[in-house]
Amino acid sequence: MFPIDPSRVVWKKSDRSGGNGQCVEVASLPGGHIGVRDSKNQNGPVLVFTPGEWNAFVGGVKDGEFDL
Repeated sequence: MFPIDPSRVVWKKSDRSGGNGQCVEVASLPGGHIGVRDSKNQNGPVLVFTPGEWNAFVGGVKDGEFDL
């Protein structure tokens, strides 16, 4: 889609993240896109979602679609 310099983006991690290193971070990107990365590999790959994809995912989480 477009290159992302992870050092030039403000990444956020949940306040509920524990210290176990099993976290993801999210960032707002140009065009309303959302970036997601592994907090253990900050220079690794970034998944990029459109605003519609991200809203559908967040809605699914809120609705319990991913609960076991």
